[in-house]
Amino acid sequence: KALVPVLPPEEEFPYAIRTVSETFESNGSTSQASICASSMSLMAAGVPIKKAVAGISAGLVTGETDDDYIVLTDIQGLEDFFGDMDFKVAGTHEGITAIQMDIKIHGLTRPIVEEAIRKTKAARTYILDEIMKPAIEEPRKEVGKYAPKIVQIQIDPEKIGDVVGQRGKTINAIIEQTGVKIDISDDGAVSVCGTDQESMNKAVEMIRIITTDYEEGMILTGKVVSIKEFGAFIEFAPGKEGMVHISKICKERIKRVEDILTLGDKVTVKCLGKDKMGRISFSMKDVVQ
Repeated sequence: KALVPVLPPEEEFPYAIRTVSETFESNGSTSQASICASSMSLMAAGVPIKKAVAGISAGLVTGETDDDYIVLTDIQGLEDFFGDMDFKVAGTHEGITAIQMDIKIHGLTRPIVEEAIRKTKAARTYILDEIMKPAIEEPRKEVGKYAPKIVQIQIDPEKIGDVVGQRGKTINAIIEQTGVKIDISDDGAVSVCGTDQESMNKAVEMIRIITTDYEEGMILTGKVVSIKEFGAFIEFAPGKEGMVHISKICKERIKRVEDILTLGDKVTVKCLGKDKMGRISFSMKDVVQ
């Protein structure tokens, strides 16, 4: 719980996070040690936490009167066993993120609580600055090389059908070509998962192309998938095609499309907009091939 306030939102870091702390030897508070270790491990793993978090435990030994007491910082096992209080405080430089307290007496006076908070703050600051910061100062910019990566984008919910395609044809084609995993929520949130960043970027670009409203002047690249007497059809994304009329293939007049293009050719085209039936029209002669 001490780390929850500094975790990034799901929109920024859409991962499930699980930390495991293994204690090999203990003569103090293992819970506070696990907070420090977990904070550093999250930063080392590339989790963009807002601030580093440290924890410390304070103890208490009381006498016969309310004024007769000693607040101990970073208590050991014996001090915890024979003492009257185990006061655990975790937080950042800016404030406290979690508190837990166990006492063996009937209650605490205000001065005891104030001193405990003051001493744990000083100890927490020392741990953050002198122990944790030299080891790792801030979260790494990326998750580990072999860790699964996730990229999230938002699309118009009305475009979900375009991405999925008839019976999943389009989305399966993207997955087959890039090797990524794709998850789409009803609100249009798209998660692209994989281990190779280049393949993920390619999949994201395909999705963006599919969901884009094409305007005149846009430059795209695609592959010749069909040749007719009147022109050629160019697939520029899975399930997305446009047509280049024979008169728009090159600046010189040609009699046959096959004289210039063959199936599988990769070409660069300029969008001329859509015809009356909503089909996308392209031109090759207006761009450098």
